[in-house]
Amino acid sequence: MTVKYPWRDYSGKFSALKAIVFVALFIPGLWIAYALANHLLGARPLIEANHQTGLWAVRLLFVALAVTPLSRLWQWPRLNLVRRMIGVAAFSYIAAHLVLYAAEEMFNLGTVASEILARVYLAIGFTAWLGLAALAATSTDAMVKRLGPRRWQALHRFVYLIAFLGTVHYFIQSKLEVWEPMWIAGLLAWLIGYRAIFWIRGRNTRLPLWGVAALSVAASVLTGLGEAIYFTLAFPVPIERVLLANFSLDAGVRPSWVVLGVGAAITLGAVLRRGARQKSRPAAAAPLSAVARKSVSN
Repeated sequence: MTVKYPWRDYSGKFSALKAIVFVALFIPGLWIAYALANHLLGARPLIEANHQTGLWAVRLLFVALAVTPLSRLWQWPRLNLVRRMIGVAAFSYIAAHLVLYAAEEMFNLGTVASEILARVYLAIGFTAWLGLAALAATSTDAMVKRLGPRRWQALHRFVYLIAFLGTVHYFIQSKLEVWEPMWIAGLLAWLIGYRAIFWIRGRNTRLPLWGVAALSVAASVLTGLGEAIYFTLAFPVPIERVLLANFSLDAGVRPSWVVLGVGAAITLGAVLRRGARQKSRPAAAAPLSAVARKSVSN
């Protein structure tokens, strides 16, 4: 039986990209473990470590979702080599998140189960955990063959629902600190919008750069509108006041600006990548002049 090392590609060759990503995925977890062991996580270290692992689970899940769009827009197909690895890492962090929550309850599983059933945001988060566990369990090549490509793809499309549930869980759990959950929700809107274009127009659709920019602007506007609606419902704040705050930097960098910035970076990357690929292509042979054609024919 051949051992498949995570830093090798499908041909068995060493992949610098996979090796770098593999090492990078351990860094947040190692830092959390170090901070927990050295009392660097404040007065409630288990709770803070729990929050940190859950946060990284959401971040990595979104990175995994972004791999396919980036590989297409940046014309970098080898980027798909790390998608599965990142997805499994996201599940590992969310598994640690659940274990740390159980540790907070002194591993009283009865209390853990009752809390999950009693609190809506915990039930939502646990549902997302179950879904991600199913995707992680079926992420191997053997499971792809066993399920068949179509059924496997149909199952793994639930990752968008899982990402939505994870975002809702994070949003509710954050209470008043909704800055990051809000821009994460905006990025989810970008990702779903990108996928929707391909679902409607076909997998071979090539999204023009102006379409990428327009999608980024639309996701940014939706993020700002969502933030305005949230604060209007949660606090007696006029909706137009929150909307106006999204058009200036006086109140700091709002979530809508983060979404717009990420979208602009993706668009710029696509522009630079396409320009570099066009320059690297061999120039087409110039057409023969009339004199040259005559000399050739002679």
